[in-house]
Amino acid sequence: MSQVEKKAGLLRRTSSSKKPLKEKVVLMYDDIFSKEDPAKNNPRFWDELFLMKVNLEYLESKLECLDGEEVQQIQDNINSLFHHCVQAMGEEHQIKVVNALQSLCALFRGVHQKNKSASGFDIINMLMGFDKAEQRMKDLMERLDSLLCGDSSESLKSLCLKLLLCLVTVTDNISQNTILEYVMINSIFEAILQILSDGSSRGQHGYDAVVLLALLVNYRKYAPQSVNPYIVKLSIVDDEPTLDGMGVVVHQALTEYNRQYKDKEEENQGGFFSTLSSMVGSMFIADADEKLSVQTNEAILLALYEAVHLNRNFITVLAQSHPEIDLATGPAAPTPTTPTTLLGTTPPSLDMMNSAELPLDPNLQTSNLLITFLKYASIVMQDTKDEHRLNSARLCLIILTCIAEDQYADAFLHDDNMNFRVNLHRMPMRHRKKVVDKNIPSRPLVCAVLDLMVEFIVTHMMKDFPMDLYLRCVQIIHKLLCYQKRCRIRLNYTWRELWSALINLLKFLLSNETSLLAKHNIFQLALLVVNLFNMFITYGDTFLPTSTSYDELYYEIVRMHQVFDNLYCMVLRVSTNTGQWKEAASKVTHALVNVRAIINHFNPKIESYAAVNHISQLSEEQVLEVVRSNYDTLTLKLQDGLDQFERYSEQPKEVAFFKELVRSISLNVRKNVSLTTLSQDVLLKEFSSIS
Repeated sequence: MSQVEKKAGLLRRTSSSKKPLKEKVVLMYDDIFSKEDPAKNNPRFWDELFLMKVNLEYLESKLECLDGEEVQQIQDNINSLFHHCVQAMGEEHQIKVVNALQSLCALFRGVHQKNKSASGFDIINMLMGFDKAEQRMKDLMERLDSLLCGDSSESLKSLCLKLLLCLVTVTDNISQNTILEYVMINSIFEAILQILSDGSSRGQHGYDAVVLLALLVNYRKYAPQSVNPYIVKLSIVDDEPTLDGMGVVVHQALTEYNRQYKDKEEENQGGFFSTLSSMVGSMFIADADEKLSVQTNEAILLALYEAVHLNRNFITVLAQSHPEIDLATGPAAPTPTTPTTLLGTTPPSLDMMNSAELPLDPNLQTSNLLITFLKYASIVMQDTKDEHRLNSARLCLIILTCIAEDQYADAFLHDDNMNFRVNLHRMPMRHRKKVVDKNIPSRPLVCAVLDLMVEFIVTHMMKDFPMDLYLRCVQIIHKLLCYQKRCRIRLNYTWRELWSALINLLKFLLSNETSLLAKHNIFQLALLVVNLFNMFITYGDTFLPTSTSYDELYYEIVRMHQVFDNLYCMVLRVSTNTGQWKEAASKVTHALVNVRAIINHFNPKIESYAAVNHISQLSEEQVLEVVRSNYDTLTLKLQDGLDQFERYSEQPKEVAFFKELVRSISLNVRKNVSLTTLSQDVLLKEFSSIS
């Protein structure tokens, strides 16, 4: 028996000497894959075919087994199968529609699996016939649109979305999927929006709709001579229910991930492991961290990025408050998983997705999408050891960059009348205990963003240094400071924690100069850090909360003067030698002028004060007293451009990153769609009573 026959469903065995009988649908597939027209001797062939349960595995296998010559010989039959699938989608008999949709999934997958090296035009010709492809795809998209927007059952709508996801992800690189040109021409954008704007429909299909939209937006996004209509349309959506609906889907997916992580964290903290680790100290912290390393939901993160980046109206959705609910205590049904489904990659359970309105409880504080995203980011940014997690952290920081540049988002972040408690996740580290702070103060949201940046800075100074992420972190802080300076916002924040983190970062760069310079331009990062201090020195009086804060800034610079002195020596050495980093180091040398002026001005006065008063070691208050009484004689240089920054632009800097990210998401979606479309029993049972 051939490999294909082994995969076919068998009705029964006769005697041992006879071959097993094949299902009728398998025999009909064999007719399609013969050279003759299958309807030649049976005019009702196609009607009968779509009344039978699809054998996806056999159909895909037959397509994959064809060689080039066989394809030529039976191309008319494959074209006819595609055409009749589309025709059957318009039938009133729901079982025919289900089987037609499933057959199309098998066709798209089977033909692409066999012909990975073939051109897009060859695949279109094989599936539909190139001369008829435009009409065939127009008919297909119209039928899908009609099913998605009409009164058809939720199961059928779900299958339509699965078919579209299957179609979009059949190639590793979606921009090489030529069939998607027809999806651009015959847009289903409005159908996706309709799903998202309706609470019931969103609960059933919102997750797939949002992921589908994110992928379609990335089709040939960077092609110079083509315009992706999904990008254009997404950028101008201003319908509130639709944007809110998109926000609800993203929020619930991220919330579900946060809940699963929290459950896993609590599970690891209990039992024998917890007892053992408490006995032997921090030896097992790394192991615990590994257990908590879970795969992120990059598809939903990409959808959030596209919404924030392309549509300014979506920014308002980030800020919309609703009561915070502990999903762990809710009645949500468990999400069905498979052995290949990883934590965070599945959509939230249907009960959760259906609850558009969260229950009101005066004891629950309000939350919003931005808070949920910050908590999510605090999880995924903990572990950047492999490329996958590194990319997830990078995307979180890109989203925060877009938010930090937006005027409305900044106004909301800094609004002192809208305070929130945000419990960010903190990485377990040997020098600090992981404590759950139950007394988190209620503060403007910008404080949580700054906390997240500080947390990243202090926890990733390691051998495999994530330079790109550090640059983004420091740039986000800078953009927030520019807004505070421009609007004269005096934020009540513990700035000393930020200053301490930045100084320790400089210290790390100095200690690891040789190894880091082999891979990175550390002077670029050092310049950004020094210029943050210059922002505080030059404009701190416009945004620091009190004059005492300004005094404390000078105290920290003087107290840690050795780090700045060492940095100056290093950049001076590099800038005076001929070499790759000469110019970059020279910029840091010039940037240090005011920091060095502060150190050189106050250090002698502090030493003199100590000598006069016969004090071997001054207290902080005594040093602050010296600082306050010697401001008048300090001379600083005015530095230009400190409150200016380069705005985020996806092209050309981020193109390679997003291409690789979309490829990874596409592969993951394809795998999950393959698993879901193979389960037909529920669908057939639902429609078995419909004639």
